[in-house]
Amino acid sequence: MAAALAPYRKLLRIVAPATMDGGDVLRLGRTLYVGASARSNADAVVQLTELLAPYGYRVQTVPLHGCLHPKSAVTQVASDVLLFNPDWVDAYQFPGYRTITVDPGEPFAANAVWTGDGLVYSASFPHTAARLRQAGIDVRTVDMTETEKAEGGVTCCSVLLDT
Repeated sequence: MAAALAPYRKLLRIVAPATMDGGDVLRLGRTLYVGASARSNADAVVQLTELLAPYGYRVQTVPLHGCLHPKSAVTQVASDVLLFNPDWVDAYQFPGYRTITVDPGEPFAANAVWTGDGLVYSASFPHTAARLRQAGIDVRTVDMTETEKAEGGVTCCSVLLDT
């Protein structure tokens, strides 16, 4: 992945024993929210904070309740809107955003990729997709059933770059 990204961006690295999982990092504007999980440790949060401060980013740790990482619990679905599962993360941690909650029968439905033009979203969550469409969001569904067997979602398969 590093070789593929190097032509497009200066790459910075977290150094062991620090560990950080990409699914634990949610970027909203100039703030990176890092989930307190087994996959990302405090050393990595400190390093990330130091690495990104010169670029005007701030890093904030987010407590989670019962999910693998933040992108299982909350993702951005429009410029000012977050989709979230209130059982897994508290919306007050993300001030300035409107929120849409997942359908209670679809607890894993908060994982989405907003491209700026529309939303890449799993076809497995039709009730939450209906909520998103009702809010005026352009939802484009894809089959993610195999990835979802391991609590994966569309964010696990996506790297978006503005070039």
